[in-house]
Amino acid sequence: MRPEQKPIRVVVLDDHAVVQHGIATYLTEKTGIEVAASFTKSRELIHWLEDNQADVVLLDYTLGPDDIDGLNLVKLVNTRFPDCKILMTSSNDMPSTVNMTMRAGALGFFGKSENLLELQHAIHVVATGRPYISASLANKMVVSRTIDPHVLDAKSVDEVDDDATPSDLFPDRRLSPREHEVMRCYLAGMTVSDIAMKFSRSRKTISAQKQSAFRKLGIRNDVELFASRKLLAKR
Repeated sequence: MRPEQKPIRVVVLDDHAVVQHGIATYLTEKTGIEVAASFTKSRELIHWLEDNQADVVLLDYTLGPDDIDGLNLVKLVNTRFPDCKILMTSSNDMPSTVNMTMRAGALGFFGKSENLLELQHAIHVVATGRPYISASLANKMVVSRTIDPHVLDAKSVDEVDDDATPSDLFPDRRLSPREHEVMRCYLAGMTVSDIAMKFSRSRKTISAQKQSAFRKLGIRNDVELFASRKLLAKR
């Protein structure tokens, strides 16, 4: 768990100097975020990371023609600097691009067409070790049917009513009380390990209860769970 008082150290890479400066300037003004450095070339970023520490690396998917491509850069950073959380940015937010990027090792994806106000939230989510894509992008992925089970809408977690009970979110009586508990905690942003610790059960038991609930609800993966949460609450 990150100490609340410790700012999130972010390093920015974007081959457009104006965009890089704009993002860095915007983030510098945000509470709880420290822009440690910003670069236009991947080799400058890699050299900096060899001697410095960052919590979140904000990477541009498409760099200059003489630079490394986005997917290989994600793999490189993920391999050499495993403690860094990668948040990819791109104007190409096609579902296939998001899937490939996150399967390569990025923890989150932020489309450049999205409201810049959401970037601060995305960084905070990724810094905690949770995957991030926006609610609108998650819905687009569901519609396109190019869904990867490792990609989920972390933004949706924050939209769940904290006062809602498991029964409010999942009124389907086919779910057992323990499956209700697991789904409620999962929607609240807890991992399988977190839930296992909370209820003093094994990870294997919690995982089995989660998968059982998925089958009963007709949900195949995390994306569909978060995208359909409001529909489930109204059933």
